[in-house]
Amino acid sequence: MTKRKAKKTELGVVTSDKMPKTIIVKVERRVKHPVFGKFINRFTIYKAHDETEQAQTGDLVEIAETKPYSKTKKFRLIKIVKKYEAIEENTAAAPETAGTPQAAASSQGDVQL
Repeated sequence: MTKRKAKKTELGVVTSDKMPKTIIVKVERRVKHPVFGKFINRFTIYKAHDETEQAQTGDLVEIAETKPYSKTKKFRLIKIVKKYEAIEENTAAAPETAGTPQAAASSQGDVQL
């Protein structure tokens, strides 16, 4: 009897969810440069099957290798590790001096005595 090899699992960020039941996941890894020794960020893009279409762009997901669903889709979504949270701009912290005459004069370089 032959033993099956372990299924490869990856952790990555969803970059697109526009196709039906398919997500595109970007998996990033750090590789040491052979000559200079500096660490470089490399990435691989996988298409993964999302049966319930619950993953959205920006989510951190775990995908696993599986039987081919199509020519390019050979991974499936295991779970969503972290949902994407959009950063809202805080407009209350910005000073409200943009419309004042002093702000306009200072931006033009006029000196008031």
